Amino acid sequence: MNLENLKSNMELYRFLSSFYGDNLSNFLECVVKKPKSAIRVNTLKISKDVLVKRLLDQGFVLKPVPFFEDAFIVDYAPTELGNTVEHFLGYYYVQSLSSLLPPVVLRPQPGEAVLDIASAPGSKTTQMAQMMKNRGVIVANDVDIKRIKALANNIDRMGVLNAIITIEQGHRFGKLYPGAFDRVLVDAPCSALGTLGKNFEVVKWWGREKIGRLMATQKGLILSGFDSLKPGGVMVYSTCTVTPEENEYIVNYLLQERENAEILDFELPGINLSSGVVEWDRFRFSDEIKKCKRIEPHLNPGFEGFFIALIRKLPSR
Repeated sequence: MNLENLKSNMELYRFLSSFYGDNLSNFLECVVKKPKSAIRVNTLKISKDVLVKRLLDQGFVLKPVPFFEDAFIVDYAPTELGNTVEHFLGYYYVQSLSSLLPPVVLRPQPGEAVLDIASAPGSKTTQMAQMMKNRGVIVANDVDIKRIKALANNIDRMGVLNAIITIEQGHRFGKLYPGAFDRVLVDAPCSALGTLGKNFEVVKWWGREKIGRLMATQKGLILSGFDSLKPGGVMVYSTCTVTPEENEYIVNYLLQERENAEILDFELPGINLSSGVVEWDRFRFSDEIKKCKRIEPHLNPGFEGFFIALIRKLPSR
């Protein structure tokens, strides 16, 4: 995609030009590239060393991922990653580098109660089950019945035993199960501007009206996810988009609505993290929003654009 392609949606072009300024061409050059192929070894079914040897013997070229020891960048594959016996057996999950990040930041532990409030198709649910060693429980929720089938198939293929699938409006969890979970993942539906390399359709429909509808959903999910946390519990809010209205604005909204919400800082090895923006357009956010992190494609080649906030629920004052 070049600037002329982007100008087919002038509203989107004006936003990106204003947000990225002199870095717009660098952003576009990187965001439209196909992200690096990566796999996550499913240690619920096979050891990392055994699978790596099997793949290397078949001619795969693998490079370790610095922030998650069970994942590898695939520099070369002799066949499609989704067409191997190992994939069908659930020995690995094909997952983008950016998609691996939210569970890494959330750090679910064996024996905990975890909510994945918008979980389909299950990449992060199955990753968290692996991190939890199939101990504890994950409530894997999604409202889209069509996507539930893919979620169920992936949970089964990956040998996940500690996940319960629910079909519920995500914004209702806070009222249905207040204070029930140790950790919550809100990987929210979004405008997906960080994935233009594989999702060019975004350019055709992106607009302020659509963003407004997404924001309403995101507000409901972040409040619901937070309310379903136990005191002391932690939540990750993440998206694969770059618009502040869907990212920093939503987290700032939580801070305004819940005085016991605390933003936590974090780092990720090998990734150039950018701080959350505190000023954008007519908005001025809390300085705490700087602790949120952006993964910008032009600063992290091979990654999709991503946003992550780590939030703790303090005891009520």
